[in-house]
Amino acid sequence: VQLQASGGGAVQAGGALRLSCAVSGRTFTNYAVGWFRQAPGQEREFVAAISRSGTVTNYADSVKGRFTIGRDNAKNTVTLQMDSLKPEDTAVYYCVAREYGAYFLAFMRTQDYAYWGQGTQVTVSS
Repeated sequence: VQLQASGGGAVQAGGALRLSCAVSGRTFTNYAVGWFRQAPGQEREFVAAISRSGTVTNYADSVKGRFTIGRDNAKNTVTLQMDSLKPEDTAVYYCVAREYGAYFLAFMRTQDYAYWGQGTQVTVSS
């Protein structure tokens, strides 16, 4: 599975950005997909994830109500709409994917995901 993220950039606090990730190589609907981020000097952290069908989502507390994850199973893409951005959202954002069985669980650990894309930089200035 290959993941290609795009859409990062620089924005002022309170602004918005939309990240996109194109997924190829396998049947997209077999995979949960999501986003992690890593700020300088910090560990990589979970941001959001979405189930195969797109009906179940999970968010980190720090982004709930501001970020929205979505997927288009016809276009093999996953998006992250980021609104009301804060300087602490500054990080490199990574899209991720994994297969799972019958149930979509929390899947919030880096080791929960077998497939990682390259990062895209998001910078939020105050």
